Amino acid sequence: MSSLNLDDFTDLIERPDGGVRRDAEAHRESRLVPPGALGRLDELGEWLAAAQSSVPVRAIERPRAVLFAGDHGIAALGVSARPAGGAARLVRDVLDGAGPVAILARGAGVPVRVIDMALDCDPGSLPAEVVRHRVRRGSGRIDIEDALTEEEAEAAFRAGMAVADEEADAGTDLIVLGDLSVGGTTAAAVLVAALCGTDASVVTGRGGQAIDDLAWMRKCAAIRDALRRARPVLGDQLRLLATVGGADLTAMTGFLLQCAVRKTPVILDGVVSAACALVGQRIAFRAPDWWLAGQNSGEPGQAKALDRMALEPLLDHGVTVGEGTGALLALPLVRAAASLAAELPERPADVTDVTEAANATDSLEPAAPADPE
Repeated sequence: MSSLNLDDFTDLIERPDGGVRRDAEAHRESRLVPPGALGRLDELGEWLAAAQSSVPVRAIERPRAVLFAGDHGIAALGVSARPAGGAARLVRDVLDGAGPVAILARGAGVPVRVIDMALDCDPGSLPAEVVRHRVRRGSGRIDIEDALTEEEAEAAFRAGMAVADEEADAGTDLIVLGDLSVGGTTAAAVLVAALCGTDASVVTGRGGQAIDDLAWMRKCAAIRDALRRARPVLGDQLRLLATVGGADLTAMTGFLLQCAVRKTPVILDGVVSAACALVGQRIAFRAPDWWLAGQNSGEPGQAKALDRMALEPLLDHGVTVGEGTGALLALPLVRAAASLAAELPERPADVTDVTEAANATDSLEPAAPADPE
């Protein structure tokens, strides 16, 4: 289909350093607080150490939220609570500092980068830095036509790779990934259903702003029809993204894979980023080792995708707004894990001796009483 060889990612992506992770476990066992007492924070600290190839872990100093934006033609069927072609409004809210992710990012000191891949608006209405990677104006209606041409799919995928390289070259040490889309959860559900071999009803959720029952039925029908078009191209992941994905989802997939190549950890947000990650796993099976699931969005498609990748969400607060908000909420937890792994003091030798002595005493059987004669 294209000059882009996705098989290369299998060779280019290595797992986080297992030897460093074992060193991190040994380092943790020597700390003052007993291993396991910090729960999942211990696991996160060890994962970060392996990802950074560093013991002790370095603090997360240069995180960035990266949001891919696009409109989806399938939204014209009334499958979203937002109006078709309305993703530009979401982008403007973020750029103006009014969107939920912008507010949280400002409080956390995290810069936000928005990349327009297929917004249905005049590109002149947005900053040049936002629109410079745009592939087309809106993605096709995937129940009856392809989301992208083959050339557009390759351009979008390469754009995502380029953004990942730009972030790695700039020293970004952790990515919070999200999307700004209308109709994106429908396309994501199609990808998940196709890759997991499930029916439309199993993956159809109610989106970022919960739709009513009639809209849910329309969404389910749209996913069913798009799924029929997706199944014949399952063997070619780029063609699958061109058929039923969209420019933003295609770019996110390229971005995720290139982040894994560049050893840049990523926190996933909701069903859209999870679906892209699932496509990425199909391309390069080691890639999910570089990703964290930030939150449980409640979307059934997200749960299906994360289960397939063996990723467990860090948070479950019922956040459905999308836009990277849930993933950004998980960032303080990751930062806390890094701080604890790096700064917990070593357990003093006398504490070790006392603990070992107590354990030895506990293990002794009491002497049997003498037989009275």
